Amino acid sequence: MSHEVRNGDVVTSLDVRYAETDRQGVVYHANFLVWMEIGRTTFLGALGIPYQRLEERGLLFSVSEARCRYSGAARYGDRVEVATRVLEVRSRTVTFGYELAVAGRAIASGETTLIALDEGRRPRRIPDDVAALLASGPAGG
Repeated sequence: MSHEVRNGDVVTSLDVRYAETDRQGVVYHANFLVWMEIGRTTFLGALGIPYQRLEERGLLFSVSEARCRYSGAARYGDRVEVATRVLEVRSRTVTFGYELAVAGRAIASGETTLIALDEGRRPRRIPDDVAALLASGPAGG
């Protein structure tokens, strides 16, 4: 797995593993959501705020909504690129957008909305410094 910043997106490259496929070698649909999660955590790391550091500050993010629109398939051995960006930052939520592709061919797009929680799992505001980083996006590319 690797990543780069491209046009404000963090693009994570993943190799499709055999365990992610069915008997025909086609990726099972739920794995697309796993790849979005990998893209999201990679995006946070590229901002300099790895998820573990957020948790140490008492900030948890929980997915409150997830959508995926499938437009193609991925197969065992393919290299999937997951382009991740922030679509919206609000006081307690952040929405990420994703574009998934194989060899430049779109295979899916999606969104996840996460709500900020405190250690007691109660909604809380996203700290101003974190919200600013999320809104500005990664440096480079």
